[in-house]
Amino acid sequence: MNTKGAAYEAQAAAFLEAAGFRILDRNWACPMGELDIVAQKEGLVAFVEVRARADRGYGTPAESVTRSKQVKIIKAAQAYLKARRPEAESFRFDVIGIVPGREPEHIEGAFDAGGAGF
Repeated sequence: MNTKGAAYEAQAAAFLEAAGFRILDRNWACPMGELDIVAQKEGLVAFVEVRARADRGYGTPAESVTRSKQVKIIKAAQAYLKARRPEAESFRFDVIGIVPGREPEHIEGAFDAGGAGF
């Protein structure tokens, strides 16, 4: 990951912590893919994809999370659940979009697993 990517992920993690989340993992990788941030708040575990864009001229950062990227995140989340077994009542997939100079945009439940067992 490049330095900008690491800085954006650190910004997103700090944003989540300020919102009451505990960061369980960052950049968790497995053969199926990578999870940028795994965070927990009460009985919820959120798998958070962090996206950044220099500006919104080509859409929001969140719009860049394509269905194929979502499938990779879902598969990585399934592997994470098997490997780490976090205690949680529910799970969701969030996106944090970052545009420099603006507050991060946190989209809770940005996409669902489409019947993949969540």
